[in-house]
Amino acid sequence: MIGDVLTSSILFEVLRQKYPTGKLDYLINEHTYPVVQNNPFINEFIFFTNKEVSSKIALFKLANRIKNENYDVVIDVYSKFSSNLISFLSGAKTRISKYKWYSSFIYTVTFKEQKTAKSNAGLAIENRIQFLEPVLNETAQIVQPKIYLTKNEIKDSQKFLIKHKIDFDAPLFMISVLGSGDNKTYPIPYMAQLIDAIVSNTKAQILFNYIPSQEHKVKALLNLCKIETKKHIFFNVFGKDLREFLAITKHCNALIGNEGGAVNMAKALNISTFSIYSPWILKEAWNMFEDGKNHVSVHLNDVKPKLYIGKSLKAMKKNSPTLYDKFSPDLILPKLKAFLKGI
Repeated sequence: MIGDVLTSSILFEVLRQKYPTGKLDYLINEHTYPVVQNNPFINEFIFFTNKEVSSKIALFKLANRIKNENYDVVIDVYSKFSSNLISFLSGAKTRISKYKWYSSFIYTVTFKEQKTAKSNAGLAIENRIQFLEPVLNETAQIVQPKIYLTKNEIKDSQKFLIKHKIDFDAPLFMISVLGSGDNKTYPIPYMAQLIDAIVSNTKAQILFNYIPSQEHKVKALLNLCKIETKKHIFFNVFGKDLREFLAITKHCNALIGNEGGAVNMAKALNISTFSIYSPWILKEAWNMFEDGKNHVSVHLNDVKPKLYIGKSLKAMKKNSPTLYDKFSPDLILPKLKAFLKGI
């Protein structure tokens, strides 16, 4: 997933400091490339495509390509069947991954993920940093994921926004209106109420993060907003691809909405974020670099902890629609309004 690929890219910045002339390559899902494009710490990108997903022959060909590179170290952050196989066949002297009882024999070094964060970097960052300890022979420093836009991309996106009558002297917020699935999407009627409150409190200009195939869902949200709110929404101003979205977001004062890849990308662009977590997602895993001011989040467990007593995340996931119903806007607005005041 995009958020995983972006977060794991921190390993290259740390490794580059230790091995300035080393060959550092990144095997990623092809569609995630835009978030690591132009990363100066990575030598080569190797793409895992739909061919490898659908064909065992293609998967073995990719594994053989990795083997022929004669890597000294292979770090498997993903630890699924495909990456297990590639790691096993790589021939690398050092193979590192997280511990799973059924795949640990493949690797020369495994470790168990932490369950409690030791810093505001969050578990997603801290657990990835652990991958480097066998290579560095020391505790690696914490770094923040970064996205590298070109000057032309930033300049072109600014022209695009000006063309669509965006006023750079007024607040501009990107709203992450949809999650990666229904069980990670704050209910549309509730989101409309939050957007009404944002506009009422800030008179900000509002952009929506969506792709054309999601237009009907986003229009349903637009239709639920108040008439005055709609005057502040620039519905047709959106990035047609991921790089355009990133460049547009770079000009925003904040990204607000469903926790997920868009939030991680905004943080990597050094844009303030307010994240609404799905009731079944472990907040401690992905609340990276939250400081209560520039990066803030809210979880149902924060406001109604009794709902979680004796319940597993698996059980909460099955019950996500009911839990979302209980996560009404009035439980979010106090924290959101405080965030808006601090921007």
